[in-house]
Formats: sequence, structure tokens, C-alpha cells
Amino acid sequence: MRSLFITMFFCGSVSIMMAQGSAFGIKGGVTASRQRWDNNFDRDMLLRYHGIVFIESLAEDTRFSLFAQAGYHIKGSAIRTPRSAVTGSGGTIFTVPAQQISFEYRNASLTVGAKQHLDLDLGDKKLYYLFGLRGEYTINTLLGPRIPNEYDIYAIYYPIPEFVRKINYGITVGGGLHIPFDDLVGVLIEFTVNPDFSYQYDQPPLENIINPNPWAPRGNISLPQRRSTNLAFELSFGFRFLRKVIYVD
Repeated sequence: MRSLFITMFFCGSVSIMMAQGSAFGIKGGVTASRQRWDNNFDRDMLLRYHGIVFIESLAEDTRFSLFAQAGYHIKGSAIRTPRSAVTGSGGTIFTVPAQQISFEYRNASLTVGAKQHLDLDLGDKKLYYLFGLRGEYTINTLLGPRIPNEYDIYAIYYPIPEFVRKINYGITVGGGLHIPFDDLVGVLIEFTVNPDFSYQYDQPPLENIINPNPWAPRGNISLPQRRSTNLAFELSFGFRFLRKVIYVD
């Protein structure tokens, strides 16, 4: 799968470079992501960031273009715990510190797709929508608090690193606005939705697991199968530069 996406990205980039002209640039911004778990255990939204470099074809006689892009994205989910009191054994009252527990997957991505500009009278500004096929590779992860908390009642739900899938795939759909400064330089504002079709985390059922909850009955427990997919919403701002090919007789 990784070889397939690298080949598609390379072929798409070469095709764009051989077109009448091309546009290239850099963009980045906010990533709001969550994970859809198949055991109905809801997580909160995770707010992080992304950065992308891109190239796209440029033709004077059409509003349609091809693009290829490579990026770095932090995706995942979170658990936000309120400050509360919990009764421990012997009637002791414990306070659970307020905290946010993050589950982060730091992914490198390759995307190839198409962009269509809309035929609207906005002067030099251009609205567009896009669709792309995306492959991602997980570079590293953060799957719980950096400093363990002895009162962390959610520890049993943390992902286990051995069951993180390194290679995933999905689509990217969205739209944006080009705002030119002059003939060769402009800025863009873009919003995309990025669902994965593969499981970022895929854990089989596990038996005889020690329950980390200090207030639960003693003894081992079993964990059901747990699988999750990423869904990310990204708002990007960037710079776009034009490379025009001029033919001289």
C-alpha cells in the first residue's frame, strides 16, 4: 500500500511539472480530529496542527487542475476529565485532578487529486473545490499522559502501541479561496474533511488484563476488540506561487 501511494504521488507530480505551467506552495493551520471507535466509547475532539507542501497543474484554457501534496498531521482524540471526588476503599475521599489526556498519531501523508475552480464573478479571487486520495504513515505516537496519574480511571481505555497500524488510507474533500497579490504570488484559505477508510488502531480481544482502576474490585479483566478510524477537519492558510511556461517561436 505504501509503495502504491508513493508511485501515485510521483507520477502525479511528474505529470503536473510537464503541464503548461504549475502552481506550488505551502499551507498549514489547525487540525480538529476525533476517532470513531467501534465499541461506542466516545472520545473528545483533539486540537492540533498540520503543515503541507503542494504542487498543482496550471492551464489557461480550463478551470480543472491536478494536484499532489505531502504533509505532516497530528490526529487522534482526547479525554477531558473534570475535577471530582471519588470514594476509595475504607471511605477515603480522593480528588481526581482536572486534566486532558491526549491520544496522538503523528502522520506523514501523500495525497493526489483534482481541483475544480468555480465559474463565479469574484474578480481576481477564485473559489474551488477538491477531491484527493490520501495515504498516511504513522511516524510516532503519544497514547496517554507523559506522567502517569495513580487516580487515572481511564487508563484501561488507552490504546496499546503494539496495535497501532503504521499505514492508513482515506480521502480528502474540501474547498477554498485563492486571493492573488499579483500575477505570480497569492494566498489561499482552505477547509478540508479527511476521513480514513482503514483502522488506525486495531486491537483483538485481550484476556487477563490487570485493572488499573484503584477503586475497582481486585482481579484481572478482559478487554473486548477495539478498533478506531481517524476523522480530521483542517483549516489551512498558505502561500501559492505560479510557475508559467511561455513558449517562444
